[in-house]
Amino acid sequence: MDSMTPNDLIANAIQRERSRKGLSLSALASRAGLAKSTLSQLESGKGNPSIETLWAIAETLDVTFSTLFEVSKPDVSLIRADEGARLGSDHATFQTTLLANCPTGTRRDVYRVDLEPGSTRKSTPHPAGTFEHAVVCVGQARVGPLEATEMLNAGDYYRYPADRPHVYEAMEPGTQLIVVMETRD
Repeated sequence: MDSMTPNDLIANAIQRERSRKGLSLSALASRAGLAKSTLSQLESGKGNPSIETLWAIAETLDVTFSTLFEVSKPDVSLIRADEGARLGSDHATFQTTLLANCPTGTRRDVYRVDLEPGSTRKSTPHPAGTFEHAVVCVGQARVGPLEATEMLNAGDYYRYPADRPHVYEAMEPGTQLIVVMETRD
């Protein structure tokens, strides 16, 4: 599954969700306002879909946008600033990269973290099943569980279990992160 391209993920998800809804290719294309040939290309893992096309498909299938990129997740996920599936817009100079979707029965808190070099923030374990998602906005930081810390640069993303001791350490002055804490209900 790790070797699947974003187009492979999208193709599998559209086929899976279309089957769940009992829709033919023609019916889905018509309801989503797309050409059947466009949808056929996407289901075969070809084409270069825009955000608007994928939103139309997700809305028609009554699924979240991120469902179109679902894969089973390992306990950690690291996406460097120049990695990830980027999607552009047909209507604006805009790109988005899905870093993580929110599983059912999950609560998320979002934090901005400002760090300075010279001290390490050691965090005690959060409740069982808690994960943190960290994105470095400015600077460089060492982040993660004690046994799996990673050096992150501006734009890097790291998902890791936070139900064990973990750390945040700035390597440059003025380091800033966005941290999303995810706890399952």
